Amino acid sequence: MLSAFPDLLRTVLAFVVVLGVLVFIHELGHYLAARWRGVHVEAFSVGFGRALTQWTDRRGTVWKVAWLPLGGYVKLHGQERPQDVSPEVRASWLPGQTFHDKSVGSRAIIVAAGPIANFLLAMVLFAILFMVSGRPVTVPVVGEVLPDGAAARGGMVADDRIQFINGEEIVTFEDVQRIVSANPATRLSITVERDGGPKELSVLTDSRESNGRKVGLLGIRGGKVEYQALGPIDALIGGITQTWRVTMDTLSGVGQMITGSRGTEELGGPLRIAQLSGQVASIGLASMISFIAVLSVNLGLINLFPIPVLDGGHLVFYLAEAIRGRPLSMRAQEYGFRAGIAVLGGLFVFATWNDLTQIGLFRWVAGLIG
Repeated sequence: MLSAFPDLLRTVLAFVVVLGVLVFIHELGHYLAARWRGVHVEAFSVGFGRALTQWTDRRGTVWKVAWLPLGGYVKLHGQERPQDVSPEVRASWLPGQTFHDKSVGSRAIIVAAGPIANFLLAMVLFAILFMVSGRPVTVPVVGEVLPDGAAARGGMVADDRIQFINGEEIVTFEDVQRIVSANPATRLSITVERDGGPKELSVLTDSRESNGRKVGLLGIRGGKVEYQALGPIDALIGGITQTWRVTMDTLSGVGQMITGSRGTEELGGPLRIAQLSGQVASIGLASMISFIAVLSVNLGLINLFPIPVLDGGHLVFYLAEAIRGRPLSMRAQEYGFRAGIAVLGGLFVFATWNDLTQIGLFRWVAGLIG
């Protein structure tokens, strides 16, 4: 029991740090956008529940750190509609600084700024990693030559480093895959580095059918990763590219879950995040930063989903308002929010069930019963 305490403490602390950073940056996006659009911010809270500490800045914003680190919020001045509050509350509003008085465009900017801040955080964190630790690159080194494949027939061996294919310089293993797949049943001139010197090979690629077209096969496996340190400009470009790649991979995964081509057991909630936070914290700071960056992309995407209650749901309402020239009726908004809460509640229960299954709680209970 006592031997497991350090791991538990590390997991809890890592979870608080990870979620605290993500929530703070998300809410900071809302806060800065509100300041830009002239809306007074009454409160900025990281966490929910009773405040562990709080202070008021010179603009009258109350900053809080609450005890339950499962989210946060920014309270905007006059966020309610005038007809939904008492005359006394309306009398206390600051003229020109209320959220509901702003144009639909300004309100949309404030709401969208939270997810945008998460994407920007991911870009910055990836860029820092690429400058300090280097960008991971799968180098074009042959890890394994498959028997009876094109590479084996052409004389390639393990540890060959592919330098050129048909005169085109090869930088990454992905370059090899791109060229070979585009040349089925084609003889390629391949230059490899072997025993410190170049060696010319002639390889006839194999061919197979994939999605209605023929693709080339070489019959090798790679996987060796090297880290290449980047300068500030290249690192920033790499950070943007990596954020885009994580975004597309996440959307692809969600789409596959919706269509049923991918299992939903990968869908996790707070318990899974806490477990992974502890694991990556034990590996090192670079892994922790990378984990926060990936989660930041996921948080930004989730908040942009068109589900009422989330930022994306509000943006859908504002789009409808911009098209119609007036807000949706209160009844339509209320039904939308109820549906959104039901969807989020269902997702939370499902994700928590997956988390408990992942950590083995049900197996443990079954063992006790057995």
